[in-house]
Amino acid sequence: MDGYDILILGGGASGLAAAIEAAQYDVRICVLEKLDRVGKKILATGNGRCNLLNLHASPVDYNDPRAVQPVLWAYDVRSNLDFFHALGLLTAADAEGRVYPRSYAASSVLDVLRLECARLGVGFCCGEAAETLQYKDNLFVVNGTHRARAVIVSCGGQASPAHGSDGSGYALLRAFGHTVTPLRPALVQIRTAPDLVRRLKGLRVQGTMRLTAPDGAAHDAQGEILFTDYGLSGIAAMELSRWAKEGCTAQLDLLPEMTLPELTAHLQFIRARDDTRPLEQFLTGVVHTRVGQAVLQDALHEKLSVPCGSLTDYQVHAVARTLKCLSIPVLGTKGFPDAQVTAGGVPMREFTQSLESKNRPGLFACGEILDVDGKCGGYNLTFAWSSGRMAGRNAAEYVINSNKG
Repeated sequence: MDGYDILILGGGASGLAAAIEAAQYDVRICVLEKLDRVGKKILATGNGRCNLLNLHASPVDYNDPRAVQPVLWAYDVRSNLDFFHALGLLTAADAEGRVYPRSYAASSVLDVLRLECARLGVGFCCGEAAETLQYKDNLFVVNGTHRARAVIVSCGGQASPAHGSDGSGYALLRAFGHTVTPLRPALVQIRTAPDLVRRLKGLRVQGTMRLTAPDGAAHDAQGEILFTDYGLSGIAAMELSRWAKEGCTAQLDLLPEMTLPELTAHLQFIRARDDTRPLEQFLTGVVHTRVGQAVLQDALHEKLSVPCGSLTDYQVHAVARTLKCLSIPVLGTKGFPDAQVTAGGVPMREFTQSLESKNRPGLFACGEILDVDGKCGGYNLTFAWSSGRMAGRNAAEYVINSNKG
């Protein structure tokens, strides 16, 4: 059997962060990764640019603020920036606080993590999935062949299985009495009724989006909205996807910077200034031409060849109202293969604030396998680095204290 101080099950973002943090304590570490190399999901993040942090990340940006607070306070954004700068990574932030490697290449992030693991003597065992986890004779045993004083489960959730997260890690924690809340795709595209979105396929707009459930519950997000042939994508849609299901309605405000009275007055001004303008060009200069035509058809259900001067005040108001609340029926979301993260997982309440299992000392968990998911824009990787570093440090201290005993 192979013997280590710490076995880390999963070589994704949180697992690599855990390995680097634990290795500061001069303990023997091995990372088991089911794919042929570690960090493949990191390469896919941020459209290949890796939005690795968000400067504004705080507990309120996650599904369970109280649970994540100790982790994000112990390893805050400044601490994580210092962590990467110490590895030699230069970063750049945009106006929304999204932090990227200065190279704008996700490979830069993975490369500095791998190089640091190599410098610290962290071992990798790639091409081997962690299929079983047991506790025998005061040691954890993985797959019947690998032994360790402590184990960190960082297998990820169920999102993006092509990059290694297929949900198999949940069984490892269930074997020690842990539970798993219902799983669903998050930060994923929303499927909608096709009629309107297919006419606008490929167009991107900046606006706000409200997702309203049949019972009236509503959630809001702002940012880019992308129309596709199956529905809606973009930051606003992705953030709301954890609540999206059949029967909901997506309501788009295409001009959030204007109030309804302001917009109505502006459209009345256009009508009065050029009352012979064809209706199909009524919203030229207000929104994209194709968006404008779709809004007019949705609001008026009339031929677009008539002059805009023929519109009544009520019809002008209806157009303005549709620009402020374009309603699209929701059919659900795309599945786990297209999702960036998993909503649901092993509850944080089943672990101490050091991310150690309350059921088995020496067993730790971090990253997406936990029931934690955040907003779009670097928030989920922020939690991955923070929780990984916390689990790594505390696992190493557990080993050291065990050796003293």
